[in-house]
Amino acid sequence: MSAKCRLIVFCLSAIPFAIVYLAAAKNLPPWGHYRGPYGDVISSLSVYERHTTDVVNAIDYDYRGFDTLGEEYILFASVLGVMLLLRDPNPKSGTADEGQGLSKTVKFGSAACFGLLLIFGFYICTHGQLTPGGGFQGGVIIATAFMLIYIAENLKSFKAITSHPLMEALEALGAGLYAVTGVSALLVGAPFLTNWLPLGTAGDVFSSGTIAVISASVGLEVAAGFILLSYTYLEDIISGGGKVS
Repeated sequence: MSAKCRLIVFCLSAIPFAIVYLAAAKNLPPWGHYRGPYGDVISSLSVYERHTTDVVNAIDYDYRGFDTLGEEYILFASVLGVMLLLRDPNPKSGTADEGQGLSKTVKFGSAACFGLLLIFGFYICTHGQLTPGGGFQGGVIIATAFMLIYIAENLKSFKAITSHPLMEALEALGAGLYAVTGVSALLVGAPFLTNWLPLGTAGDVFSSGTIAVISASVGLEVAAGFILLSYTYLEDIISGGGKVS
């Protein structure tokens, strides 16, 4: 398909979408004026019922945990699709990656920030039940930390440290742990994804029951997924396979 045809298809799709979007935006409540009662109800109950001080994570991984499970598997399928589409049927023995040509200051700074960003990502993943954050946000931060390896060195170093097969296994493990946590509730006679673990003390890092477990598993899946995406795109671009006619 030519660039002109793609532009025409985009415009035909974008115009009705823009009309619907503007109509929906016009119906939004004024800034700072929340309309519905549901958020207020959950905000008043989450600390008491789930011992979590972050209502967003209580909603994502408990009150609507089944929906979030579907969202995680959408990400899992998307990463898998990208890897299948961009796979090289005739892989070469090496790559054309000669380094980024960046200054030594940038490379040193990237390497120095790797550890700090990694620790911060783990903190966000494991404290989502207490403070703003959680598995999705922390997973992206961890993946960004690994991208600093590519900036500081090259694709060869990035691949050596991330270990492509290992990341595939970790992504599958993170996605599977979410489902396993849900199934574990059935083993104790509760409905799927019921928060059946001890809730602990509100404000403690080991509180909120299965919410903390699910948040950590999501962080693992998101981090490994974005690392795989980064590696796949970089390898495709550097090897010359990313040219679009």
